Amino acid sequence: MFSTVNKFRDYCQQAVQAARYIGQGFVVTLDHMNRLPITIQYPYEKLIPSERFRGRIHFEFDKCIACEVCVRVCPINLPVVDWELKKNMRKKKLKSYSIDFGICIFCGNCVEYCPTNCLSMTEEYELSTYDRHELNYDQIALGRLPISVIEDPTIQTVSNLASLSKGVMEGHSNLRNITW
Repeated sequence: MFSTVNKFRDYCQQAVQAARYIGQGFVVTLDHMNRLPITIQYPYEKLIPSERFRGRIHFEFDKCIACEVCVRVCPINLPVVDWELKKNMRKKKLKSYSIDFGICIFCGNCVEYCPTNCLSMTEEYELSTYDRHELNYDQIALGRLPISVIEDPTIQTVSNLASLSKGVMEGHSNLRNITW
C-alpha cells in the first residue's frame, strides 16, 4: 500500500514540476510577444557602430616605415608590403601597401602592434561588392577616410539597439501601431 502511495506522490510532484516548467516557458513567450519589433530600414537608417567596432582599416602612407610588423602579427600574413632599400640612407622606402578585405578577419592585430600608428580601424562596415577582386585595397584606397555614419546628412542614425532597454525604440514610432 505504501509503495502505491509513494508512486502516486512522486507522480503528482512530477506533474506539478512539469506544469511549473510550462508556465515559465509561457511567461518567456508572453514577454517576447509584448516587445516592439526591432527592424531598421537599412539604406535609409543605419546603426551607429560601437566604439570598439573593427571596420575597414585606414592606412597612412607617410607614417609607414616598412617594418612589416603588421605582416608578422597577422594570423594569415595578409598585408602585402613592397619596399626598396635606399643604400645611401640605409633605410627602407615603402613602394606599395595593400590589404585584401575578402580574406581579412578584422582581428586588429596589425593596428595594435604597428609601431608608428599608421594603421587604424574605421567604422566602415559596408564592404560588399559583386567582384571579390574589388576588395583588394591598395594604399590609395586604404588612405581614403569613409564618411562617418553620424556626419552623413542623407542617413538617419539609430543608436545601438543592444543597449536600449526593453520596450524603448527611438525612431520607430511608426512601427508601434502594427498588430501581429
